[in-house]
Amino acid sequence: MTHPASDLVETARALGARLAASAAARDAARQLPHEEMRALAASGILAARVPRAAGGPEVDLPTLAALFVHIAQGDPNIAQAMQPHACGIEKIKLYGDARQQQFFFGLVRDGALITNASAERSGRVVGDIHTVLEPADGAWRLHGTKHYCTGSLFASHFYVLSTRRGPDAGERARSLAIVPRERAGVDVSDDWDGMGQRTTASGTVRFDGVAVQDAEHLPLPDAGTRRTHEGAYAQLLHAAVGGGIALAALDDAAAYGRDHARAVPEARVARASDDPYVQQSVGQMAVLAHGAQALLERAARILEPAAAAVLAGKPDERQLGLASVAVA
Repeated sequence: MTHPASDLVETARALGARLAASAAARDAARQLPHEEMRALAASGILAARVPRAAGGPEVDLPTLAALFVHIAQGDPNIAQAMQPHACGIEKIKLYGDARQQQFFFGLVRDGALITNASAERSGRVVGDIHTVLEPADGAWRLHGTKHYCTGSLFASHFYVLSTRRGPDAGERARSLAIVPRERAGVDVSDDWDGMGQRTTASGTVRFDGVAVQDAEHLPLPDAGTRRTHEGAYAQLLHAAVGGGIALAALDDAAAYGRDHARAVPEARVARASDDPYVQQSVGQMAVLAHGAQALLERAARILEPAAAAVLAGKPDERQLGLASVAVA
């Protein structure tokens, strides 16, 4: 089912409010939000950027950023857990052929969460990829270990960044393999123990000879040879999560000052919320939070035409440069 953009914004606002009621308790107990993630999938928000040609609403980037803000304002763990999925949608647009796009976008419309398996701990520098996709039996086999796979315990599929081997593969050949979580050889560990965002399920995923069909294989250009909006897009969504956190902190501060804080005698007021120093502090928080929100909206408006040009096959270097600065 396709949800209009305006409906999705209101859905995200309402869902964020529901998530907020139990977010702190979940984080304190490290209770993974499986039920809440199912509600997110049922809402249609995960399909927000699916193209209209594939039956999706294809919201613009200012709208997408607003969706992330509302969800993050309720529970930033859940917003963070869906961030790699949103990035994966763009990758399928960029690197998938028409049949792959129709297939995977159909899964997303039905509520699939396709999250990343990219980062590795091995290698001399960050970004070295030792996970290998190699030809086998007329198809492919995937071998490797990925760490910090955000949302992995909620995922139905992974898009796995790998080094591609084969007779026609160059030294820098890379691929994405999109495989179901339940496929033989995929092992997901619940070993994320970060100090913050404790329920993003950012665990380790191992791929031990996982079968990959041609329809699940998306060849990538060599690193650094094709300019896209992917980096700025990912940063925009991280900023949206941060913006939601700031707005939630502002709401919490105002509620505490209004409903729980006690006035000090020197203020000569009956309520702490009437203390001019309390008002000043909360006011400063409001300026910062709403200023961040305005900058986020500006960045999304600048990135929107740059992303559209890339997806149309006509990347504009100047637009992409301006967008990268705007989201920084």
